[in-house]
Amino acid sequence: MRIALDAMGGDYAPAVTVEGAIETIREYDNLEIILFGDASQLKKELKGKKYPADRIHIRHASQTIGMHESPVTALRKKKDSSIRRAVDAVKNNEADAVVSAGNSGVAMASALFILGTSKGVYRPAIAAIMPTLKGSFILIDAGANVDCNAENLLQFALMGSSYSRTIFGRPEPKVALLSIGEEDTKGNELTREAFKLIKNTNLNFIGNIEGKDIFMGEADVVVCDGFIGNVVLKTSEGLADVIMKMLKREITGLSTGRVGYLLMKPALKNFRKKTDYAEYGGAPLLGINGTCIISHGRSTARAIRNAVKVAMEFSENKVHEIISEDILSCYAQEKATVEG
Repeated sequence: MRIALDAMGGDYAPAVTVEGAIETIREYDNLEIILFGDASQLKKELKGKKYPADRIHIRHASQTIGMHESPVTALRKKKDSSIRRAVDAVKNNEADAVVSAGNSGVAMASALFILGTSKGVYRPAIAAIMPTLKGSFILIDAGANVDCNAENLLQFALMGSSYSRTIFGRPEPKVALLSIGEEDTKGNELTREAFKLIKNTNLNFIGNIEGKDIFMGEADVVVCDGFIGNVVLKTSEGLADVIMKMLKREITGLSTGRVGYLLMKPALKNFRKKTDYAEYGGAPLLGINGTCIISHGRSTARAIRNAVKVAMEFSENKVHEIISEDILSCYAQEKATVEG
């Protein structure tokens, strides 16, 4: 298994990307990682560290892409960037998957432009894992598509279900559509039309779900457009951080605060772990003809390590092929129903 890692991507690169690569290599004997980026910097980061040198490779890329650069401009003017070279490696069968914590827009555009979409897929979507009282759910789309139509949401539902079934082993994932009310008449024109389309598939569709209920654990897949999904994702991240800070402040403000904090420390640690993006590593870009994992810009070495693990799992299970099969099968069934 070979993973192409955008070693220059992220707020703390290349230090954390190199450290994350080393940590993962030590854990898996069947893994090789190709670091794409400035060779001199990468060699400097690797110097003095203990790792199997035959399983971490450096591929020089003369350009890097900033977090706020335009995807269109970056693709056109920076063809020797670390992310571009990493995606090219997957295209050329030099790597099985690509991981990047850099500019997410450029990572998505590069994967779409170079790898293309899987058969039957109109638009790729980001699938983020979110914690619930019962475990976790898949939020799709979490930011790839700001403007969507009902057909896009239908495909997101199919892709999310394929992901949940293949990676989490849920035979019939419960799929819900994020809206402003549970009734099928609630929502805007987009959600009402999407409701009709999803309902007419073989998916285990449980209907609309409101924002206040998504963390209760009733749905395995929550579908929405990328604008709403990204707002939900970023709000949830911010809220988790605020809750932790508020709890610490309130506890330490009590006369028995120190004792109380020590007693609650294990629970607070577990809560932090469940809501920490580093635990999930990165979000897969579903619907492309390959495996691309997009990590948080503030990724730590632990986040990079977990992102590489996700990339390995997706590649081994050929999730992109399963998604294509499921979407084509859905349309074939729909056609047969109409003709029948």
